[in-house]
Amino acid sequence: MHISFISYLLSTMTANNTVKKYTPFPALHFPERKWPQQTLTKPPRWLSTDLRDGNQALVQPMDGDAKLRFFQHLVKFGYKEIEVSYPSASQTEFEFTRRLITTGAIPDDVWIQVMAPCREELIRTTIEAARGAKKVIVHIHLSTSEVFREVVFNMTEQETIELAVRCARLIRNLTKDSADPEMRQTEWTLEFTPENFQDTSLEFALEICEAVKAAWEPTEENKIIFNVAATVEVAMPNVFADQIEYFCTHISDREKVSVSLHNHNDRGCAVAATEMGQLAGADRVEGCLFSNGERTGNVDLVTLALNLYTQGVDPGIDFGNLNEVVDMVEELTKIPVHFRAPYAGKYTFCTFTGTHQDAIRKGYKSRARLEERLGPSAKWRMPYLPMDPADLGRKHEAIIRLNSQSGKGGIGWFVNEVFEVDMPRDLEVAFTRVVKSYSEEKGVEITHDIIEELFRSRYMLPKPEGVQLLSCKLRTGKVCSAKSNGVNGVNGVNGHAVSGANGVNGHANDHANDHANGHANGKPKPNGKPAIHEHTNTVHLHANIAIQGVRQTISGSGDDILTSLADAVRGLGFCFDVLDYKTEWQHHEGAGENDESTRRSAGFVKLVSGDKTAWGVGIQEDSILASLHAILSAAAKLE
Repeated sequence: MHISFISYLLSTMTANNTVKKYTPFPALHFPERKWPQQTLTKPPRWLSTDLRDGNQALVQPMDGDAKLRFFQHLVKFGYKEIEVSYPSASQTEFEFTRRLITTGAIPDDVWIQVMAPCREELIRTTIEAARGAKKVIVHIHLSTSEVFREVVFNMTEQETIELAVRCARLIRNLTKDSADPEMRQTEWTLEFTPENFQDTSLEFALEICEAVKAAWEPTEENKIIFNVAATVEVAMPNVFADQIEYFCTHISDREKVSVSLHNHNDRGCAVAATEMGQLAGADRVEGCLFSNGERTGNVDLVTLALNLYTQGVDPGIDFGNLNEVVDMVEELTKIPVHFRAPYAGKYTFCTFTGTHQDAIRKGYKSRARLEERLGPSAKWRMPYLPMDPADLGRKHEAIIRLNSQSGKGGIGWFVNEVFEVDMPRDLEVAFTRVVKSYSEEKGVEITHDIIEELFRSRYMLPKPEGVQLLSCKLRTGKVCSAKSNGVNGVNGVNGHAVSGANGVNGHANDHANDHANGHANGKPKPNGKPAIHEHTNTVHLHANIAIQGVRQTISGSGDDILTSLADAVRGLGFCFDVLDYKTEWQHHEGAGENDESTRRSAGFVKLVSGDKTAWGVGIQEDSILASLHAILSAAAKLE
């Protein structure tokens, strides 16, 4: 005990000493900040750096063909500024840049961006690679933070400024002021990155940017880009927003400057910091799809764009088929998108928990009613789902996933998707026990196929085609006799003939409707019998059926069609009472102009015999046949 206590004290002391190695990032005293009161109402200028920053971070960088495919997809999605290469880094990078230009792969409205460090010979190579392009951004970077200047480059602030200015002047001489007519035909823009801006004193960051701007001489029509990067994320997002607002409000000639953000995710706050940076006045955002990039990656352009979308702001980027975006990025980068990645992950719109599933199921029912009144443009309002998966090309069937933790809401959802019916609540509860038991025993996720197999084997006839309704006569106080229309033909109520197999399902007359559907949701009395309808006439049923090819004649009476049918089935030797039942039908329009509309009926019956109960379900085009299937299935399970 004594030794353990001493060990605990030693470990605590070691931990405390370790913490003392780190210094809190200093907050900026900036009481005049305005960004907390701002809102995002428009998208930024987007720059994808997937082909440069993202590519250099891959274990196996993309070859020219892969980069070309990626570039074409970025153009398709709507990106107008794309950093394509670091031409001085390798011959592959140089040749890819030339390939884009010489093959005409770059649309006229797309700017390509090429990057170089502040070294004269590498800048010359970079500009030569971009020769002949229509619109080019030359991006140079130089680390300005104290730790990099002292530890890596051994340079003073003044030496750093002088180097940046020399490079800006060199680029100007080689591009927009060049004596080469071909170079002057290109529209050139300069981007300067005071690398590690977040860890650079604001006074020095402003001083070096002012010097570079004076050397380049931008215009309002062709702004210089200052990429105030969180190359390594070391501060909280609110501190970064203060830095951005201070920079934006203190840089001169603000109308000639585009302030760009390039946030890395070292603290896991890149998205928040970038959004706050835009509130603080930044105009442009650089990043990669799904946060690819060095170390923890660049800010995720997909999340940023779709965050805007959910706030009613068009991001200007088309992610309407997000699965295609995921597939492309995973194939070309060999990096999987995380299952729980915002918007794009396979589990993003899925829930396994019963309470979540029930809320989402109710939400979709409410949504359907809302769209009936207002159309598909009705505002999105859904429990647990901030965005409609359909807007991203995701299928609703993937929203709810089933396992042993799932509840009746999710299981009912799956049954509805497989069979297009809504179960009675008691059946939902019973079937939920069946599904959860199966999942616990097998240790597997429940799929649509498993749901269908379990539901059919538990509640439906094993061979439904083996039971046929050949003819049926119904009367309520008056004899009803009309000629049968053949197999599955049904005669009408009160002397009105019904054509086809679906007559009693609501298309003969109002009286037929009353008896076919009036007890559709009949509830049992305390003694286990269904509630009696106000209509006091007894329904008499006489039918010819065939079971496995053997013809049978059955007759019965009851308060409505279903109970009279149950009474008739007892004549086949079954002994049971009806505890609960429900019937429903749906009208389905044909898919094409020559397709006929169809109706599907579902019958749900709960029977009891002694201390045993059983549910039966029948789904057919004819309502009486559906009820017959349900009764026979439940009765067979009571034997």
